[in-house]
Amino acid sequence: MPRRVLPLPVGDSEREALEGLRRSRTTEHGLADRAAIILAAARGESHAAIARRLHCSMPTVMLWRRRFAERGIAGLRDEPRSGRPRRYGEHFRAELIAKTLEKPTATTHWSTRRLANEVGASATTVRRIWKSERLRPHRVETFKFSRDPRLAQKVIDVVGLYLHPPEGAIVLSVDEKTQIQALSRTQPMLPMGPGQVERRSHDYQRNGTTDLYAALEVHSGKVTTKHTERHRAKEFLEFLQLLERRYPKRRYPGREIHIVLDNSSTHKAKEVERWLAEPRHARFKLHFTPTSASWMNQVETWFGILTEQVIRRGDDPSVRALVARIARFTREWSEGATPFKWVKTADEILAKAVRKPQETSGAAH
Repeated sequence: MPRRVLPLPVGDSEREALEGLRRSRTTEHGLADRAAIILAAARGESHAAIARRLHCSMPTVMLWRRRFAERGIAGLRDEPRSGRPRRYGEHFRAELIAKTLEKPTATTHWSTRRLANEVGASATTVRRIWKSERLRPHRVETFKFSRDPRLAQKVIDVVGLYLHPPEGAIVLSVDEKTQIQALSRTQPMLPMGPGQVERRSHDYQRNGTTDLYAALEVHSGKVTTKHTERHRAKEFLEFLQLLERRYPKRRYPGREIHIVLDNSSTHKAKEVERWLAEPRHARFKLHFTPTSASWMNQVETWFGILTEQVIRRGDDPSVRALVARIARFTREWSEGATPFKWVKTADEILAKAVRKPQETSGAAH
């Protein structure tokens, strides 16, 4: 007959603390299990029953029961372990980090093996320290601070159109994507299959290019496009005339058309200014993004989607075929269009765009 195990003496305050450890989502898994063992022992459950129910061994149950009896709840926590002493001290670590931040003489950035040879450590050690300090020499990102003297005014103007447009106004985001190539692969593509991605030959034939003008209606997401062979002021003016027909006065009486665009010279040409100065075109208002801030033009987002879904993996034997595919995509896009959601306020943009002198000194522009 198995020997009867007496309930483990546990005070009310200790029981409440153990229940808290067992139920808390932030308690370490091992500590929560030990609290469950002690609570079960306090109810008089046998070692075998506790081990079976909590999926552990009987020696484990006996160990934590004894530790609790000797030291209370503090005895349930892991004791500090010495472990193997560090091979490299803090001084070495600081020197390695400093070396990482310096440019090597023969290459543009350090690799783990090259730096390991330089400092006399293993590549694994270098990789571990880089990881802990979030150092990634192999990665690079681009930036450019705007030097536009009217930066704040332009940011407030453009963001205001996106978030709080004039009543009844039509806001269009306009730009051109130039030199879109019609490429055809030298061999037919191999289709995708289970466990196999689509494959294509690495070489291709160039079949001509097209320039694409696009106007994104900011508050509906619909897009108007026009293909041209060149992108001069003449072509931009023709696109403005297309927008005039797309939004006729008789259909949109009294509604202003506000156009957001970048600072290309074709957008500010004399013939464009003369066209805008005519009384019948007074409803057209141009708003320029700050220099080096084309990302504020929402049509750039649409161009990115067009590139990924239509252009990059296209196989077009002619410019006409490419234009037809872009036109079909644009038509289907506009039929189910939803607007892009602009979330940045002017203050948030300017807080990042305007740098203090000490932050920008020495920066590449």
